[in-house]
Amino acid sequence: MHALIADVGGTNARFALTDPASPRPELLEPRSLRNADFASLQHAAEHYLAGVGATPRRACIALACPVGGDEIRLTNRAWSFSRGELKAALGLEELRLLNDFGAVALAAPALSPEEQVTLHGPAADPLAGPVSVLGPGTGFGVALLVGGQGRWTAVETEGGHVTFAPLGAEEQAIARWMDSRHGRTSYERVLSGSGLACIDAVLRGADASGQVREPRHPAEVVGAALDGHDVASRRALARFCAILGSVAGDIALVHGARTVMIAGGIVPRFIPFLKASAFRERFLAKGRFAAYLESVSIRVVTHPNPGLLGAAVALRDPVR
Repeated sequence: MHALIADVGGTNARFALTDPASPRPELLEPRSLRNADFASLQHAAEHYLAGVGATPRRACIALACPVGGDEIRLTNRAWSFSRGELKAALGLEELRLLNDFGAVALAAPALSPEEQVTLHGPAADPLAGPVSVLGPGTGFGVALLVGGQGRWTAVETEGGHVTFAPLGAEEQAIARWMDSRHGRTSYERVLSGSGLACIDAVLRGADASGQVREPRHPAEVVGAALDGHDVASRRALARFCAILGSVAGDIALVHGARTVMIAGGIVPRFIPFLKASAFRERFLAKGRFAAYLESVSIRVVTHPNPGLLGAAVALRDPVR
């Protein structure tokens, strides 16, 4: 019987069905819903299930927040719920909850070569652990994948909320502005859609009144940067890529990673730009450990729904 899987971020809730007994994890009837259109996760799930005419008894939901305990509250969306109440409301016999990047980490070994792009390192090598899984979207997710040879375990983290360490005058200006608004600046404040918009606003300078300009939509910044005619947008996206390189290198050192997988909704849109940016230089700029990081394979996940895929993988594991 088909099970329900979901990947719920701050902006969108993605749903699908899967057959845990199939030879490979599959995503059936995938749909993406805007969170703003629903009062709660329960309402979004009910809408999806009514649309596909399914009444599953098992479900696995990946969420952009910590998932311990019964009371769950999303980090970047005003949704909260009781695990037990949601299970009962949806008529489920089993409900598993995962951190969203824990789910992305579980998906990594199931990706085909066509669903990932190698930025650096041998493209043909099999996945080697430990694997740091990270990436910007509405927030900034971090997870660790350990194991190998078909026996992988995802370690869920909240590494996106580590304090940002700026390098150079531009990044210090960005951090000062973020600090003035939020009290402190985490990775997530900088490496997210809203973070890119703020980087762009700060680097474009103050307006005639001395105030930082109103942030543009991040998709506008990316589009203008890739078009090539907007110098300010290219400068902002280049700074974003440089910061991502520094943070990815730090996380790889903390995890002892042999592979770094970059996922999330932003980076797959500008892979060639990222590869030509200072990302690699900043990734390696770790003093005496530059040579260590030279051997780390860096890949970008291009699968459209890695969180859903990871939820499907989790349902196939009876011990999770």
